[in-house]
Amino acid sequence: MNHSPVSIAFPKRQPLPRGATLLAADIGGTKSDLGLFEVGYGGLSLVKEALYPSKQFGSLAEGIRHFLGNMPLPERLSIAFAGPVQDGKAHSTNLGWDIDIRQLARDTGIQQAFLINDLEAEAYGLAALKKEELVTVYPGKPGLKGNAAIIAPGTGLGEAGLYWDGGALHPFATEGGHTDFAPRNEFDWELLRFLQKKYGHVSWERVVSGMGICNIYDFLRDVKHRDEPLAVKERMKREEPGAVIGATAKEGCPISVETLEIFTRYLAVEASNLALKLNATGGLFIGGGIPPKIWNDKLQAIFLEHFIQVGRLRPLIESVPVYVVLNTKVVMLGAAWYGRT
Repeated sequence: MNHSPVSIAFPKRQPLPRGATLLAADIGGTKSDLGLFEVGYGGLSLVKEALYPSKQFGSLAEGIRHFLGNMPLPERLSIAFAGPVQDGKAHSTNLGWDIDIRQLARDTGIQQAFLINDLEAEAYGLAALKKEELVTVYPGKPGLKGNAAIIAPGTGLGEAGLYWDGGALHPFATEGGHTDFAPRNEFDWELLRFLQKKYGHVSWERVVSGMGICNIYDFLRDVKHRDEPLAVKERMKREEPGAVIGATAKEGCPISVETLEIFTRYLAVEASNLALKLNATGGLFIGGGIPPKIWNDKLQAIFLEHFIQVGRLRPLIESVPVYVVLNTKVVMLGAAWYGRT
């Protein structure tokens, strides 16, 4: 039975009967997380799960066939995809895959298939969370209802909204992570110019994501001439750079610590932008794969310091409760719950 503290409204359609199976997938730019669920009394139980590098397969259909093997086909397929979804079609901005849900149903033999944006799925997934899977960063104004927002730095930067109908929250996708990065001080302007030479257009995703962490680190090393320890430099050659930065920050490496502090400041600024645009008095949820791995008391203090720096509407932002989502499977869970209804 679901005991989530977040009330989410799902599409009205015939729900799957008890005992039916559903294949849900979180398709990201780096990884693809597939899960086979069985419908039980009041909820879903995970029967099988596999995590693949997204580029391991030439298409999603190939990955699904590999995952299912000789197992019976599930009754439904529900895909959360990292990219804009229009009329059942999507193109991944960070992977290069194209998906047509009608063609995917034909290719896999699964007749009932759904496709939603990954951040929309993450918003639906809030309904599947337990209280202990949400950490309160800031309590806001107790008892205040209203719209909500979710911001999720991972391979890219996802953002979604949830509008309040008076009784429940209705998720909807956005592509807010691709809006223009907005510098506030000279340091930010220097970083913007550095990134413009590399990318041309500089979005928030270029600084608030896994690639953003690497971009900030490169700027500190190459432009601000921060010292890069030889051991860290060697690890960068063998391991994923973002993971090295996170690990060495925990070990106290100055350039890595500074990188995550700047990343957190930018996360706070864009989170308050999103909360203002959506009037998110019902809550701001910080999801994605990065925050649960790096969050600590110092970063939380940096986040709160910059989250409330919005000028005349500071009282509104101070009313917004802020949470970190600890469950890193929330996108796949959201896709599963969306497909079940």
